[in-house]
Amino acid sequence: MYRIVIPARFASTRLPGKPLIELAGKPMLRWVYERALQCRAREVVIATDDERIRAVAAGFGADVMMTALDHASGTDRIAEVAAARGWDDEDVVVNLQGDEPGMPAALIDQVADLLVQFPRAQIATLASPLQSREEYFDPNVVKLVTDREGRALYFSRAPIPWSRDQLHLDTPAQFGARRHIGLYAYRVGALRRLAALEPAPLEQTEKLEQLRALFHGLEIRVGEADCRPGPDVNTPEDLARAAAALAATTQ
Repeated sequence: MYRIVIPARFASTRLPGKPLIELAGKPMLRWVYERALQCRAREVVIATDDERIRAVAAGFGADVMMTALDHASGTDRIAEVAAARGWDDEDVVVNLQGDEPGMPAALIDQVADLLVQFPRAQIATLASPLQSREEYFDPNVVKLVTDREGRALYFSRAPIPWSRDQLHLDTPAQFGARRHIGLYAYRVGALRRLAALEPAPLEQTEKLEQLRALFHGLEIRVGEADCRPGPDVNTPEDLARAAAALAATTQ
């Protein structure tokens, strides 16, 4: 059994108030929370620094914890929850981001199971094949590469790996590129260590918090996702896609 924490902040740069935006009749955060309840997790906590989010989440019955205003990332916010609740270093916690209303419960369970399957790994995440050249070049689509054992080598918003000899990448997957799915499982001890470290230069450049873990030598195990999640929400254009996908599931 594992735990889920959903970090949710109001001050999104591109979409202020994103967790509270209504999609198909519910706030986005409620869709995420209800996905979490479908999992095998023993506990689901929403972590926020905003009273508006706390009030809405409490209104639909969620366990909510107010956290500090100055966290640099969702990982730091989850570490505060783990410390406040006294979770053991070997406990597993999943970071289910508050802008993933279409994340299947099966994938949440899958990423937690990876840390059981690979006891030396400190963090686990998932990936799926890139489906188009457009995805490969889209900076909102995070790409990753791994070693032959499935350990993460690097994550980037840029198209990686770059083929020196082939300029027209019609099938980027053939070069080892995969789409990162923004779902993480942590051992609580690794989470505490990460929160105590300064943000890494690579992390600050790419604005990808998982690069802090790689910079400091933590092992991130990457699994091939059993299914593809619905649209996440990073831009106003994503809102329409996510709303349509969620509406279709309720019909």
